[in-house]
Formats: sequence, C-alpha cells, structure tokens
Amino acid sequence: MTDAPPQALHLTRSDVEAAHERVRPVVRRTPVVEIDGDEIGVAARVVLKLELLQHTGSFKARGALNSVLRAGTERGVAAVSGGNHAAAVAWAATRAGLDADVFVPSTATPEKIERIRGYGGRAHIVEGGVPDAFAAGVPWAAEHGVHLIHPFEQVDTMCGQGTLGLELEEQVPDADAVLVACGGGGLYSGLRTAIAPAVHVVPVEPQRCANLHAALAAGRPVPVEVGGVAADSLGPAEIGATAFQLARADGIEVPLVSDDDIVAARRWLWQRCRVLAEPGGCTALAALMSGAYVAAPGAVVAVVVSGGNNPTIP
Repeated sequence: MTDAPPQALHLTRSDVEAAHERVRPVVRRTPVVEIDGDEIGVAARVVLKLELLQHTGSFKARGALNSVLRAGTERGVAAVSGGNHAAAVAWAATRAGLDADVFVPSTATPEKIERIRGYGGRAHIVEGGVPDAFAAGVPWAAEHGVHLIHPFEQVDTMCGQGTLGLELEEQVPDADAVLVACGGGGLYSGLRTAIAPAVHVVPVEPQRCANLHAALAAGRPVPVEVGGVAADSLGPAEIGATAFQLARADGIEVPLVSDDDIVAARRWLWQRCRVLAEPGGCTALAALMSGAYVAAPGAVVAVVVSGGNNPTIP
C-alpha cells in the first residue's frame, strides 16, 4: 500500500498580512520595471519585479527576517541552504543580535559563502549538495538546541516570502499572472497564498531541477537529481509538501526551461536592462522568452527576478 502524500502546512492570507506588518519597516519595497513585450517576442505587457535589489540580494530576506522575529530564541538560529537563504538568515539574525550557524553545500558559489560571512554568519561548508547540507545541519541544530529556520517548508518562511505578493498587488494591480522560479517552493507557496485566485501564480523550474514537475507526475514529492546553471539556488532534491499540494490543487502545469534558456534570459536582462541577475533569478523570465509559458495576447504578466548573487557578467 502506497503511503499518503505528505500534508501541506496551513497558511492564510491573514498570516501573510501579519508577516508584512512585521517585516515592512526593514525590508526593501523593491521596484518594478515595465518592458515592451515585443522586446522578448510576446504579445503581453510584461512587468519585472526586481527582487534582486532586496537586502542580501534575494527575496529570501523576507522569509528569514519574519522567521527570526518569530523565533523567540536567545540561543541563536541555524539554517541550511544553497546560499541565498543562509545569507538572509545571517543578515536577519545579526539585526536581531543573534548568532547564526548556516550549513551550505560545497557547490555553493564562493560569492554566496563570502556574503554569509560578511553578514556575520558562521558558514559550515558541507561536501556535496543541498541534501548533504541538510543531513549535517538538521542534527547539529537539534544537538545544540538551536532553532532551525527552514528555507521553504516552514510557515513563517513562506509567509515572509508572500509579502512580495502584497507589494505586487499595489504595484501591478491589473496583473493576470505572476511567474516565479521554484526551488523548494517557499516563494511560490507564499505568493499563491497572498494573491491567488485573483492572480494566477505560475511556478517555473529548470529542466535539471524539476522537483515539482516530478512530484506532480508521481502524485507525491519524490527526490530527483539536480544540476545545471541554477542548481545553487533552485536545487533542493525534493519539493516542499506545501508547494506540491497547492500546485496539485490548482492543476498547475509547470513550465520547464533549459540551461540555454536561462542563460539567454540572463544575458538579455544584462544587455538590455543592465540588470545583473543570477541564473536562478532569471528562470521565470526564461519561461516567457522561450515560449515554455505562453501569455494570452494583451495579458499583464509580472515576472519575479528573484536574486542577484552571482558576480559574473554574461
């Protein structure tokens, strides 16, 4: 007999609104930039949400700050991630006067590891990928009695990420859809909770980090092999239960993009907009540019450019 799929965590728009009030005095209200859809070969109005201008260079600052403020601990906090979440937790903990021990895989870019240390975090480098970092970080936090801030499958994290959606409601009130890169699913879950069903939230994955796509095909989250240009930010081996259940309930078909699609979108952002995003941060735009997601003519599509922690100019 097959085990039942894991249950989603319960979160509501009211939870996101409460997180918004909590973090709004600190996080940046990141700007939006409208581009002509003809520039990228689509018949829609396209608005970029430049979340790479957020503290620590990604949307992760929102969930990390909300989680730290809600942790209620004096022992410090711990985190596991490919780099962006870890830097965000280090930043948020330092603001709160707490220690932060963060576990990152050896595949994390040197830039991200340096940023973690620059924000005051103790970086524990674990040989291997994100699953290996989890295998080291989770028992360490339990042994030391330190609150572990999960990068995606935690209510406070997801609600913090969802505050981006409340900003978008004000900045792009006529949006029909929002495209967002999906790694573990925390940003997708928070956005979907905040603004759906009024706005269609579309999770986009790289072909080589397609854990949500695989989960929907299997009927439950399953581990997948991850790799490619966006693995350092979108590389959890298994999608979070909450994102899986929400996507399944909505009948989502996940657009998949190739590494070449991501690189092309990243190059276009730099050459045409002078926006230097990391590959994972370009994944949502890649879906629109490649045709993996087809917008209806005349639709208004918001695209989250979610991170910029990569120093290499394409």
